[in-house]
Amino acid sequence: MSQIYNCVHCDAAFDSKKEFEAHVIFSHKTDAISKKKILILGGGFGGMYVLKDLQKKLDVKNISITIVSENNYFLFTPMLPEVASGMLNPRDITIPIRHFCTRAKFYQATVFSVDLAQKLVTITRKFDGKDHALEYDYLILAVGSINNFFGNKKLEENSFTIKTIEDAIELRNQVLLMMEIAAQTGSMGLQQKFLTFTVVGAGFAGVEIIGELNHFVRKSVKQAYPTIDETNINMILISSRNEILPELNKKLGESARSYLKKVGVRIITNVKAVDAGESHVELSDGEIIPCTTLIWTGGVTTNSMIESLICEHGEGGKILVDKYLRLNEHPEVFALGDCAAIPDADTGKFYPPTAQHALRESKIVAHNIKKILVGKTNLREFSYHSKGMMATIGNRAGVASLMGYSVTGVLAWLIWRSYYIMHLPTFEKKIRIGSSWAINLFFGTDLTLIGETKTKNLCEITIEDTPSLKEQLFTDL
Repeated sequence: MSQIYNCVHCDAAFDSKKEFEAHVIFSHKTDAISKKKILILGGGFGGMYVLKDLQKKLDVKNISITIVSENNYFLFTPMLPEVASGMLNPRDITIPIRHFCTRAKFYQATVFSVDLAQKLVTITRKFDGKDHALEYDYLILAVGSINNFFGNKKLEENSFTIKTIEDAIELRNQVLLMMEIAAQTGSMGLQQKFLTFTVVGAGFAGVEIIGELNHFVRKSVKQAYPTIDETNINMILISSRNEILPELNKKLGESARSYLKKVGVRIITNVKAVDAGESHVELSDGEIIPCTTLIWTGGVTTNSMIESLICEHGEGGKILVDKYLRLNEHPEVFALGDCAAIPDADTGKFYPPTAQHALRESKIVAHNIKKILVGKTNLREFSYHSKGMMATIGNRAGVASLMGYSVTGVLAWLIWRSYYIMHLPTFEKKIRIGSSWAINLFFGTDLTLIGETKTKNLCEITIEDTPSLKEQLFTDL
């Protein structure tokens, strides 16, 4: 005798589980009652690796996994500076999120709000601005961070950033455009202004981008711009501290500083950028630097959605979590990555927001959700001591702190490349990037300037018009 499936919402009965689930979803706008709903917000290192681990560890017959991200791709951020210099192509470090969704549903949308009390997330479709609602039993917050200009609108309006793939493409176009303009002017003063590139912020992002651009511009000028006087190239790095790379030990910071000075980078310490315009940046000591390219790596902060959550917050508005990476007030909600304040019991501080830490945090989150779903209480605590930190600082040069040892020069650069190519999530990308690196050893720099691209908004077209958020639960977008 076949099994009968009775709907708990009405008197309907079905002898097919598939028909029963379809009835529940489309007639009652909810998911099959037997399934637990796991919702992941964010497609960066934290969210993507949680998704991968959950799909491996959980029986998808009893759960529903959904991931929401503003972009439809995962971005391997450590290699963004190499895209900005043209060493790598944008598609080399991006992977479609749907590639990872072997057992999950994906929505490309912006997270508008999170209602922790009702376990409800409102998302906004990117192409037409329509709102939709998603329910969850377990929520994973991994939405990353945004650039922090500390309220300075002038700096924000006149700066390039290096956080997204679009940032890297825009910055590469800007650098190429400045070289083309400089090559066509007879004024040495103007040429110098066009060829002055100023980076604000001397942490990993700032040092890596100034090192990469310095090599790219100087090599390109020698290769293809005979009318440019190389002495007019000015690369400037601004640090608010008395050092660069404060994340590393003082010895490595000094080594990086010495190398950058040797290859033509001017480093200004103990000052902040306080104002900027179309062709200048002003420093806190009164110096005004004439430049047409200002790059901001001066800090990050949490987005407004995270700040608005009614829960306990830590430093910089981040979500404060316990040793299991859960919210104290809502144990069904986990947070990791840049948006989470994770206490380090050994140091009394918070863990740094690095990709290395996000990868380890994702394993803890996936493990603990699996334990909870099978009714076990022996959750795993997050505890991780970094094995090291690395940075590239120019052409075949790097600095690294590995298990207490300091490494510099070509060896550190090779270690950096080996480590990150091993951690690329797909074999295809390892091949693409390895091939690009090999090609660049033997051929000149590609100086193609890609102009502005056209985008079309579809504000008047809607897929469906429904009256309320609740009625849009679990419908296909």
